[in-house]
Amino acid sequence: QVQLVESGGGLVQTGGSLRLSCAASGRTLSNNAMGWFRQAPGKEREFVAAISWSSGRTYYADSVKGRFTISRDNAKNSVSLQMNNLKPDDTAVYYCAADASVARVRSTPSYWGQGTQVTVSS
Repeated sequence: QVQLVESGGGLVQTGGSLRLSCAASGRTLSNNAMGWFRQAPGKEREFVAAISWSSGRTYYADSVKGRFTISRDNAKNSVSLQMNNLKPDDTAVYYCAADASVARVRSTPSYWGQGTQVTVSS
């Protein structure tokens, strides 16, 4: 089994920054991609960012490109999401996801974290 645990959510003002972290545990050898999704009240869950574990290539939704940065920590087997210049529209529960490829992560990931709340006040 693979377990994903998110941390780092909180309350910030518009223009502030947060750094989310997702730690993977268990048998993670088959997971070659990890990413982040978010879901706001009344809205569908949407893709935010993903990273290929093998190549390091990153992918971003247009709404966050230039503001958010996804990165990996091989030693800790974790992925982070640095969020800068936050906006009220970024308010959502953020979920970590993992699967065998970026394509699978972006569609129907096999593994999900429990989510962490990010609230941006105006």
